[in-house]
Amino acid sequence: MTVPLAPYAARPDLNSPPDPETSVTPLYTLNELDEAIERLDDSVPCRSYDPEVFFAESPEDVEYAKSLCGTCPLREACLAGAKDRREPWGVWGGELFVQGVVVPRKRPRGRPRKNPVTA
Repeated sequence: MTVPLAPYAARPDLNSPPDPETSVTPLYTLNELDEAIERLDDSVPCRSYDPEVFFAESPEDVEYAKSLCGTCPLREACLAGAKDRREPWGVWGGELFVQGVVVPRKRPRGRPRKNPVTA
């Protein structure tokens, strides 16, 4: 069964005063994210490493990508924008997105074993 995602949230008026409760300005569009990355040169992990790392299938690779985001100066803005855009998948701002929702960790493919294997 497929559940449709809610439509994208409307972008707020950029001329209005900032919300005092929000300390980070989300990067609402991918163009805004790209422009922010360009201003920082190569100090952004998603430009320094293979982009496939941020869309990996294995749980180990996903955790590695999440750790790379920890040093990124755009991490909070990237995460806020990804939440607003409801990114369908990948690691954004140090968090894993699946179907537009942040999930704590990636589960491996297949069904888990009913009984643990003893060596």
